[in-house]
Amino acid sequence: MAGGKLSPRQKMINLMYLIFIAMLAMQMDKKVLSSFGFMKVKIEDANVASSTNINNILSSLETKATDQPDKYSEVNTKAKQINKLSNDLFSYMTALKDSILADTEEEDRTNYEAMSGGDRLDEMFFTGEGLTPEGEDFVKNINSYRDNLLSILGSSANPDLITNIRKRFNTDPEPAGEEGTPDIPWIRSRYEGMPMITSLANITQIQGDVKSTEAEIYTSLLGGQLETEASLTNYKGIVALDKTAYFAGEKVTGKIVLGRYDATLVPTKVLLNGRDATSKVKDGQVMVDIPAGNVGSNDIKGTITFMQDGKPVPVSFESTYSVIAEPSEAVISADKMNVVYRGLDNPISISVPGVGDKDITPSVPGNNKLTRSGLGKYILNPGSGDEVQINVSAKLSSGKTINTPKAFRIKDIPAAAGTVRNDFGIVPMPKSSLNNVPIGAALPDFVFDLQLIVRAFTIKVPGQLAVKVTGDKLDARAKKALAKARRGDVVTIFDIEAYEKVKNIRIKKVLPVSINITN
Repeated sequence: MAGGKLSPRQKMINLMYLIFIAMLAMQMDKKVLSSFGFMKVKIEDANVASSTNINNILSSLETKATDQPDKYSEVNTKAKQINKLSNDLFSYMTALKDSILADTEEEDRTNYEAMSGGDRLDEMFFTGEGLTPEGEDFVKNINSYRDNLLSILGSSANPDLITNIRKRFNTDPEPAGEEGTPDIPWIRSRYEGMPMITSLANITQIQGDVKSTEAEIYTSLLGGQLETEASLTNYKGIVALDKTAYFAGEKVTGKIVLGRYDATLVPTKVLLNGRDATSKVKDGQVMVDIPAGNVGSNDIKGTITFMQDGKPVPVSFESTYSVIAEPSEAVISADKMNVVYRGLDNPISISVPGVGDKDITPSVPGNNKLTRSGLGKYILNPGSGDEVQINVSAKLSSGKTINTPKAFRIKDIPAAAGTVRNDFGIVPMPKSSLNNVPIGAALPDFVFDLQLIVRAFTIKVPGQLAVKVTGDKLDARAKKALAKARRGDVVTIFDIEAYEKVKNIRIKKVLPVSINITN
């Protein structure tokens, strides 16, 4: 206001102007409080969606650990530890928010403009220049969560992930604005004297950081496992003999191959039973041609050496075979392993050493079906029940007849995994690409190479209702929901209906696939 003598009218105008500014400031404060309330609700909704996605990942990982414990057991153990830590901190924050709102009536908990006071939280956290036990526990829980995560992940974890964890759960004091003034404790800088709704929103954001961090860790762990599988140190030498039993005087014939067979992999050196067999390598396989040895059990072992990063990497192999004088029973083996699958054509090899195929008669009981497909080869179609027994009758050259039963377990086709662009788990992808790519299903590491087709699925975009889709591509409703996804959102595809293409067999369970929206 200008100095000098003012008229009563001018004084009144000035007073009204001051009142107007004060009212405008009060209105703006209320809108800010409402904004914090809306932000809190939005984060809580996102946390619910993140929890669903995390549960799907953990369920998928648990299945993988059961099916392939050597590959995924360690990763699954770490995931369980991390999930417990995250759930404990999340639950603590939920209980803390409930305590802050304990004196607030249920119908007033959405009246954010009325949550301007900070007395409740100040009384809980602060006492004079120090902290109450509740305030100390608050900082301690955050620090403990951060330190335990870093301990579980170890020094070999993704550096970007480590940086994110340290930044999100950093409780270091904040520098004061003036020189010579002591630093401000983190908890006082963030919560002392703040409106109640602001503190509630901040605590909810910590819960959101917990969910985001948990999902990022699982993605990193699974990515690291895939890198480990691709390393040459995880290749296993396998001895594949033409037969498992030989007569004395015969030669043992077969192949030694790697578990991850690749014809382009050429070893620099091969040792077989202490002898150099490098010259017998053909198309990535070591051809075996050695004397059978004495009657009884004999070993085949050695090493195949490859170069990796300029250094030799030896891969060991070991197996045994039996040399017998005369067969006493039939040898029955499943070409795909010691399990047969209901609804599929299971190749079965049946032979008796020293006995011609025409003198071997196999049979199966009940509603099981065994069909000859070639010399010593059969197709088994198991019926109901958990086990099928193949009975083999063989006539030896001496005229003696031997009868040998062999039991196989019957299993259903295992759980498939949903895929996008042949990838499963969490797949990074622009949402423009997701609009057009088909949703698929696959059976990773399954012994049969089945073609699966998808006829329906459900898509869940964060913040949107789930959409049921018929077919293997997004329809108009699904694309409309996807259009609202933002960068960093994780879209989940679940309830996938997949069928085996040739026999139209419905796959009983298909694990979800998640898409991390990149832009």
